[in-house]
Order: sequence, then C-alpha cells, then structure tokens
Amino acid sequence: MGRFVLYLFTACAAFACCYAVIPLLQRTLASYLLDHPGGLKKHAQAVPVLGGCGIFLGLCAALIALRFCTQFPTGTLHSLRGILFGGGLIFAMGLWDDCTKPKGLPIWGKLLLQALATLCLIHYGIAIRIFASPWVMYPLTFLWVVGLTNAFNLLDILDGLCTTQALVCTLGLGLIALPSEFIYVNFAAAALIGACLAFLPFNFASPRKVFLGDSGSNLLGFLIAALCLATEYSENSSWGCLTPLFIVAVPLFDIAFVILARLVQGKNPLKGSADHAALRLQQTGYSSRRIVGGFAGVGLACNAIAFMVPRSSKELILTAILLLMLLAGGFGYYLWRLGGTSHAR
Repeated sequence: MGRFVLYLFTACAAFACCYAVIPLLQRTLASYLLDHPGGLKKHAQAVPVLGGCGIFLGLCAALIALRFCTQFPTGTLHSLRGILFGGGLIFAMGLWDDCTKPKGLPIWGKLLLQALATLCLIHYGIAIRIFASPWVMYPLTFLWVVGLTNAFNLLDILDGLCTTQALVCTLGLGLIALPSEFIYVNFAAAALIGACLAFLPFNFASPRKVFLGDSGSNLLGFLIAALCLATEYSENSSWGCLTPLFIVAVPLFDIAFVILARLVQGKNPLKGSADHAALRLQQTGYSSRRIVGGFAGVGLACNAIAFMVPRSSKELILTAILLLMLLAGGFGYYLWRLGGTSHAR
C-alpha cells in the first residue's frame, strides 16, 4: 500500500472514529461532563465538554489500527509511543480538570503531569536538539511543551478557534515533515487532522453543541508541541530550527499578549480574565465566525512562511522575523487600546 494511501487511511479512520463516538458519548456521559455558564463563560446553558474524548479516541484508534495493519522497518514508529503515552497523560489531566470544575486541578498538579508527559517525549527521543548540553536541551523542551500546551488551552474561548488553529498548525507540520524520514510525524499529523475535522461540526452545531474542554485543548497543544520537536528543519539551512516559531505563531502571540496584559494590569497571569485577543476583537462587533476565520487566515500565512524558512537564506529569515514582530507589536497595541470586556461564546 502506498505511503500517501496510508496517510489518507489514517486521517479517514480518525475522522470516522471521532465522528461516530461523539454522539455515543453525548448519550452516555453528557450529564457528567458539563461546562456551566458563569464568569467569563457566556453560553446560555450547560454544554457537554466531550470534544477532547472524541479527538483522543479517534487519534488512538487510527494510530493503533495503522500499527497493526501495516509493516514498517523496525523502530520507524518508536517515537510515536512517546507521543501517545505523553498525550494520554495530558488528556487524563484535562479530563480530571473538566470533571472537577469549577475548582479544577491545582496549578502544581498540572505542571507535574505536564512534566511527566514531557519526560515521555524525552525518553522516546523527542526533544529540542539544537543544543548539545542536556542542562539546556531538556529545560527548553519542558518550557516549549508546557508553553504550547497552555497556549492552546487559552485559545479555547470561542467555538472552533482552538481546533482550527490546531488544524492549521498540523497541516503546516505535515507538509513540512512530508519529505522527511520521520514518517510517524506524518501519520500522527494525518490522524490529528482527521479527528479535528470530525469534531468541528459538533462544536459549531446549535441544538447538540459540544465543547472541546480542557481535555481537548491541552491535548491539541501537547501534540502540536511534540510534533514540532519531532520534525527535521535544518537539512538545507541551519536557521531552519526557527521554523516551529512560525508554525505556532498565532497561539504564541495570544499567550504572550494575555500574560503581558494581565501583568501590566497587576493581575495574576495564571488566573482567568478577559484579556484575550479574540475577546477584545469580539468587543468591537466582530462575529465569532469572522474572528475564527481571521485567525485561521493569519495562521495559514505564518505556516506558508514556515514552509519556506528551511529553504531560505539567513537574510530572508531575519527579515520575516522582523516583519512579524512589527506586525505583532502593532496588532498587540491595537488590542490593548480596545480594552478587555468579555463576551465569550
């Protein structure tokens, strides 16, 4: 069976499993996993947070089926275990948080589980490799994984926003990793794309809406962080190691803006508030769908740049970084002037 047919099979299997399992979860578990309105949450009634369960089950089913239905050279999919084991820990952490809302897990508990999930990646050879010293490599890996996991968690404030960003980033990762020998990245990316596409109709639905939940948003962030680390970027340019920063530019901008806005106002950056780019844009009258589409467009543009980074000169890469920083700074200043009134969901 051709490699591209296997990618398509993986995406379709994840889509089918996720699309089939979410209605079953709605019938059996919806009353136990509900997101109630209140505070920053403006939805009219309690909504099941089952999206993470559907995505996780779809992803695992597709990748496990792939492993047992095909034969690859020994060790080819070895690192995939680290992604699945670590992803399982992050999913369990988010599910625990969803089940115990509004109190949720304490910060130290989340950081501990995120550290253990990062250790799973490191044990299976997935880490930042641009530094030889483990005293630099492993702490940076931890910061990268924890930062992106929480960045996607913060993005889950409008229907479809976190999931569409995950789709954009995963599509970019898949295209960049496609020619490489790290085929497990391509298969994991294909499965994640299929599962996210299956979830979106439920997230946008009106009568039987389903939210992603912390189990889903944290899982998506962790998986994308892991796949970024597992991809080779520096084959043609030593500056290719900067590629992941372009791939996840939108989530990184959002978490940086939220943290800075909270610190400037004297708020605890770890506590929830309305200081989100999407919520500030919503305050000006933009619809949720328009904001989600705009963020997706910016993400696609950043991923198009990411695709060119490993193939570009140092001068072009530095120019792109400078332009993005100027645009991000200008947009951040515009958002700051808008204020932080919340109309989430």
